[in-house]
Amino acid sequence: MLDFTWKLFQETGDIQTYLLYKELERELGKAPEKKKERRSNRHDPSTY
Repeated sequence: MLDFTWKLFQETGDIQTYLLYKELERELGKAPEKKKERRSNRHDPSTY
């Protein structure tokens, strides 16, 4: 399904098809979320 959606986007250039592709990619776990919570030890008293 993912390959078909990508090929359809390549042929048509339709932004909705691209957005569908990205949504499917996320749901299928092929694109790990880029958002990761970064922790700073600067204000953590246990690091002093």
